[in-house]
Order: sequence, then C-alpha cells, then structure tokens
Amino acid sequence: MQLFNELFGNVLNFTWQQGVMIVIGCALIWCAIKREMEPALLLPMGFGAILVNLPFVNTEAIETMFNAGIATELFPLLLFIGIGAMIDFGPLLSNPKMMLFGAAAQFGIFFTLGMAVLLGFELKDAASIAIIGAADGPTSIYVANYFKSNYQGAIMVAAYSYMALVPVIQPPIMKVLTTEKERQIVMESPRKVSKTEKILFPIIVTIIVSLTLPDAAILVGCLMLGNLMKECGVVERIKKTAGNELMNIITIFLGFSVGCTTNAATFLNIQTVEIIVLGIVAFGVGTAGGVLLGKVMCFVTHGKINPLIGSAGVSAVPMAARVSQKVGQEYNPRNYLLMHAMGPNVAGVIGSAVAAGILINMFG
Repeated sequence: MQLFNELFGNVLNFTWQQGVMIVIGCALIWCAIKREMEPALLLPMGFGAILVNLPFVNTEAIETMFNAGIATELFPLLLFIGIGAMIDFGPLLSNPKMMLFGAAAQFGIFFTLGMAVLLGFELKDAASIAIIGAADGPTSIYVANYFKSNYQGAIMVAAYSYMALVPVIQPPIMKVLTTEKERQIVMESPRKVSKTEKILFPIIVTIIVSLTLPDAAILVGCLMLGNLMKECGVVERIKKTAGNELMNIITIFLGFSVGCTTNAATFLNIQTVEIIVLGIVAFGVGTAGGVLLGKVMCFVTHGKINPLIGSAGVSAVPMAARVSQKVGQEYNPRNYLLMHAMGPNVAGVIGSAVAAGILINMFG
C-alpha cells in the first residue's frame, strides 16, 4: 500500500514540462535510430533526457557521473586524446594554407559572443554560448564548465545537436555563397607528407600554443598527444585503445551525462530558446566565414581552390569534410574533395581549441 501511495504521489508530481522534455528525448532517439544522425551521441543523450525527467528517479547517481566526468573536465580531455588518435593532419601539412580556413570558421564564435551580450547574457555565459559555433562538443563542454555557466545543459545539448545536423545546416549556406562554376572546380592531388613531418607536427604545435596561449595548452596538448600516438607507429595498441575503446566508453558516458542535464525545471525557459537560436547562428556564420575565405582563395589562386572546402573549417570531424565532398560531387561527379576538405577540417579542431583558449584568457 505504501509503495502504491508513493507511486501515485510521483505520478501526481509529474508536470507538463517534464512531458515535453521526455518527448524531446524521444525525438533525439528517433533521429539517432531512424535518421542515423550521430547515433553514438544522440541515443544516450535522448535516453538521459527521458530518465532525468521521470518524477521518481533518484538523480544523485546521475549527478555523481556528471561531477566525475564533466565537472572535472575529464571527459572532454580524454575525448581530445581519442580524436587526435583518429585524425590525419597529412592533408593540412600538404597544404598549410588550409590552416586559414580553420581560423576563418571561428568567426562565428566571436560574432555570436557579441550577439549574446546584446541579448543580456553575462560575459562568461556569452562566451560559453559562443563556443557552440566551433561545432565541437568537447570544447563546448570544457568552456561552459570552466566558466561555470548558468546554462551548461542547454549549451551542451545545442552543441551536440548541431554537430549531428551538419549535413542539414551546411549545404544551403554553401550553395547560396558559391556559384555553380566554383562548386565544379577540381583540385589537384595533395602532395605526399613524410612520416617525419607527421611526427614533428604535434610536438611543434603543442610547444607553440603553450608558449603563446597557455589557456589552450591542455586541449591542444591532449589532441596532439593522441595524434603523436597515431603517427609514431610504436604504440599501436595504445593508439587503437584511444581511438576505439576509450572513445566509445567516454562517448557513452558523455552523451548520457549531457542528456541528464536537461531537467525540465532548469532547461525549459526563454534563455534556452535564445541559446538554441544563437547556436545555429554561430554555426551558420562560422560555415559562411570558411566558404567566403574559400572564395577569396579561389580568386587569389586563379581557380585552384574549390570554395566548398571552406565550410569544413568548423570542427565537426569528419562530417563537415564529407559534406564538402557530397556537395561537390552533386555538381561534378569527378570531384573528390574529401582529402582536400580534411585539411580545413582538422585545422578547425585546432582552431576551436585556440578559440576556447582566447575566450578563457579574455574572460577567465
């Protein structure tokens, strides 16, 4: 009888706001299963959103997971090691000019920072919101947690949702800003990069960033450690663990923890709506910045660079590069932009970490 009374009391405490969040959680799971949009992230995130909004759930264990992995910034740093172990900086090293795309795509961050301030957000919250434009979930988590933002849940959900929506958001922007002739440009094959270059690159980048922007050192350092494991060729077992098992385990816990931040009591408010809108503005402006730089470089190089690869300057690896490839092939079946687009794409990973360091240095 007591159990029945407790259950009945919990049901009576169920609010319509919790119902809305459960529907949103189901929508995320549907996107993961039916649409296959970043299922490794959206599936645990959606389930976490459902679980945390059920009226009879004890959230202490959920808070323990959040405090252990996100509040300590452990999950984002481990993810950066895993990402480094998976990506190839060869396309960037073969054409260092591609680093400019990684810088141009960060324009969306600083544009959105100003917009967030105009909407009345505190500077630290505005900086946390703006980093969504990097299209880099771990960096968004790192910055929002560093600033102890009042809107961590909304920022994390927006960042990972837009990462999943890269194939939907980017193509219209790319097509509006380029001509059909530009989209058909076939680029020359990149030069072959030596093993020595690939080994020296993560070491040199870590040293330069640490000396010039110490606040970005830990993010860039973890990324470069993972990449050095990949390129050195002598720690194959550790490299595989970092790029596979470690990434998978952390992704499960991270996605679930982020979903569990969507408690209806703190998530459903006008500020969350503003953050969602600002997030897509940041992402769209970042994409546009990369494409517009691509048009400039296309003009300067007399048509040797396809502007579409500029959209890959955001940090969503390798989705953004695949979108560049897909849009390019729509207009020229002989166009193989993937390897070229990976240059700006991996530059964007570095660029987002550097942008995070700049924000921390400015407002930390």
